[in-house]
Amino acid sequence: MKDLLKLLDLSKEEIIHILNVGDQMKYNQKHGLTHNYLQGKTLAMIFEKNSTRTRVSFETGMYQLGGHALFLSSKESQIGRGEPVEDTARVLSRYCDGIMIRTYFQEEVEKLAEYADIPVINGLTDFAHPCQVLADLMTIREHQSKLEGLNMCFIGDGNNMVNSLIVGCLKVGMNVSVACPEGYDPHPDVMEFAKSVTDATFTLTRDPMEAAKGADVVFTDVWASMGQEEETAKRKAAFQGYQVNEALMKVTNPGCMVQHCLPAHRGEEITAEVFEAHAGEIFDEAENRLHAQKAVLYLLMGEEKK
Repeated sequence: MKDLLKLLDLSKEEIIHILNVGDQMKYNQKHGLTHNYLQGKTLAMIFEKNSTRTRVSFETGMYQLGGHALFLSSKESQIGRGEPVEDTARVLSRYCDGIMIRTYFQEEVEKLAEYADIPVINGLTDFAHPCQVLADLMTIREHQSKLEGLNMCFIGDGNNMVNSLIVGCLKVGMNVSVACPEGYDPHPDVMEFAKSVTDATFTLTRDPMEAAKGADVVFTDVWASMGQEEETAKRKAAFQGYQVNEALMKVTNPGCMVQHCLPAHRGEEITAEVFEAHAGEIFDEAENRLHAQKAVLYLLMGEEKK
């Protein structure tokens, strides 16, 4: 693994290895064990989208690993004034040991990796959110003691989250069922990948109850993501009925988990009652961003990379 750009690039074995290293990172941190594997290393963090969890988890993770993180806002750096991505990549490669970028276009991340001589990590694009899904898989395995054979359901928009969830869950042997309104399907590249999978099942439906039937874990996300604020009213109308609520949870398997990448809009994609009933799982998921990303940072920038 040279970079982490999207889960489509990774094998099942690479994903499981990241999760295993993430478990060890979490153990080390919880037990006060020294794990400054990135002593003296620097991560450049480019933000063209707002962030809470991504910034705090990467910055904290680098500190706990003995390294340092630099925050680069597009509003305050030359990136925001039109400096080409390829020039940014080559400059940062002379100063830093890795780059994390949170932006809109997947093509920008891919080009950054093409021209950089150091590892590039996708912190989020409109196409993919690999770091979040690695944390999701880590959380599911913690709570369910396995991944393979479980049934994952996603209710809502066919956005970056569901794109990465479909790929990540299918690659580790989970069965996937997605309910989206017509016109809001996952990306065609992801749908093409799902068709090629033979050792797990994939279903796309317009009926949330059908998707949730027999689920072991239910995911959802906001109806309007960053950059879609002007579509909020249109999307609220389109997504009526695509809500994780008590009625939907009744058709899932006993002990079914609920996951949400946050921030959550209670009363829209999920009810306050369901959110609070599963808050422990949801905030375990948020915490595991830190541990899964520390695993990625170590595997890309640490001693094992040599």
